[in-house]
Amino acid sequence: MTYQPNAAFAGLFRAFTSDPASIGNQLTQQMNERDADAPLIVSTGSDIALFPGAGRAPLIESFRKSTRGFIELTAVSHLPLALAYLARMRELAEPATRDAADSSWRQAAAQLAVHAAHVREANSVALWRDDIAVHSLAGQETKLTALVDYTCAVSLEMLERAQHEPDLLTFDALRDRYFAPLDEHALPVPMNDVMFATFGLAFVDIVYRIGNWLRAQSLDWSRTMVLVSGRSGRPTAGATWASNNMCHLIWRASGRALPPERLFIAPHAPSFSVAELPDAAGLAALEQTYRTLWQNTRASIDVARELFPDNEGYRFEPSAAEGMPPFAAPDDRHAISARLRRIMEDPSQLLSNCVADLIIDQLHDNGNRPADVTIPGFTHVRYPEIAPH
Repeated sequence: MTYQPNAAFAGLFRAFTSDPASIGNQLTQQMNERDADAPLIVSTGSDIALFPGAGRAPLIESFRKSTRGFIELTAVSHLPLALAYLARMRELAEPATRDAADSSWRQAAAQLAVHAAHVREANSVALWRDDIAVHSLAGQETKLTALVDYTCAVSLEMLERAQHEPDLLTFDALRDRYFAPLDEHALPVPMNDVMFATFGLAFVDIVYRIGNWLRAQSLDWSRTMVLVSGRSGRPTAGATWASNNMCHLIWRASGRALPPERLFIAPHAPSFSVAELPDAAGLAALEQTYRTLWQNTRASIDVARELFPDNEGYRFEPSAAEGMPPFAAPDDRHAISARLRRIMEDPSQLLSNCVADLIIDQLHDNGNRPADVTIPGFTHVRYPEIAPH
């Protein structure tokens, strides 16, 4: 017979927490009614919403895939990494068939080369200035074009040579000739620098726009409730303040006025996307879900402070980039590669965390002027021209 809890005990259990009419849910509802007009910010993996309270319609801003330049910059950032994945594919293949004409890595490399060639052909100053038109990167179009062309040209050459010299697609060869070349004259700008630079360029726009958007709301940060909801990046990433850069971004945008204890991360909570927003009734229901989740979490904190006044209380102090290697100079290549390794090797980290603290702090310290941000691997770098084959 399947075990069932004793009915009397189960009734007591539900009376406190799990029943819709439980004491815990009733307290949460009282808190919701008290703070019905308090602003609520909800950040998901790609969008951020402000629910002003008192039934007013939400304001929503996007910061990832649907925004200008994000796909373009991220695609270029991924190109060098794709070669490293190809090397791993080759390494794992059976030795007898590893370099056969129909090997999976050769086919994938050939397809990657087609995509890179198309990007190189499409890339132009006019494209970046008139079509992609990222406001925060205005004036950088010529250099952006040079970065993309250089990355594609170098990668295409490596892919082409690897088809004839498969041993170039080993990690030793890629490190010494592509990612961190021993001969700087052979490859003046390492691909490590390129990956870091493109991460930084994409994140500058996110911080610039979302920071401006949040400050324009003129919020009472002492009453604002903040929820970082749902999945951010990898399924294992972004579950703490130190590993989810939206926490640091929102806190700095508030001028550090947001009490850190009013920001909760709920990786398993519902998410939303601008591309698939519910109707007005659906948004209202989603807001109620978020408010209930926030208040239900807060209830335990408030009760603990009243229940245990003689014990030292817990005070959360934010750490923006826990354990992230520091920069000794603006173009410290050891720090660049150390941060890239950290965000790839630590499953708890969002990939953008390799640049997040640098970009967020610079923008908020300089009055949100993206032109004054120093981006390692970009700002002080000249990308040489490489003639097409």
